[in-house]
Amino acid sequence: MRRAELVTAVILAVFSIYLMWKSTELNIGWVEYEGPGGGAWPFWLAGMMLVCNIWTIVNWVRKATPQSRSQDQFMDAYAVRMFLLVGGSVVGLVGLVHVVGVYGAVPLFMLFYLRVLGRHNWVPTLVISGVAPVVIFFFFDVAMRIVLPKGYLEPLFYPLYDIFL
Repeated sequence: MRRAELVTAVILAVFSIYLMWKSTELNIGWVEYEGPGGGAWPFWLAGMMLVCNIWTIVNWVRKATPQSRSQDQFMDAYAVRMFLLVGGSVVGLVGLVHVVGVYGAVPLFMLFYLRVLGRHNWVPTLVISGVAPVVIFFFFDVAMRIVLPKGYLEPLFYPLYDIFL
C-alpha cells in the first residue's frame, strides 16, 4: 500500500504538470471583454491537483497517514474484481456513447453501477438514472450551449432544440 500511494501521487503530479503546460496553449490569462482565457480553468484545476499530490508525497515521507505506514497488499482479489467491473463498465459507457449518445449511455451506466455494483434499491436507481441525463442535457446543451454526442437518439432531441435553443 505504501509504495502504491507514492507511485500514484508521483504519476498524478507529473500528469498535473503536463495539463498545466498544455493549458497555457489555450491562454490562461485574462481576455479583454471576455474574461478568463480557455485554458484558465483547466490550468488552475491541474494546479490544485498538483498541490494535493505534493501534499500526499509530503505525508508519505512523514508517514502521517495510515496508508503511508501500511505494508498491506495494495489490491486483494475483491479489489481486482471490482476494478475490472468498474473499469469495464466505464469502457462500455464510452463505447455506447458512439451508438446511443451520452443521453442513452449515462442511464444504462447508472443502472448497472447503482443496481448491480452498488446493490441499491430500484427506486433510487431508476430516479437517479432518469434524472442524470435530464440534468446533463439542461446543463450542457441548454445552459452552456455545448452539444454532446447523441448517437442514433439524436432525432428525439429535435423537439427539445426547437423549445430550448
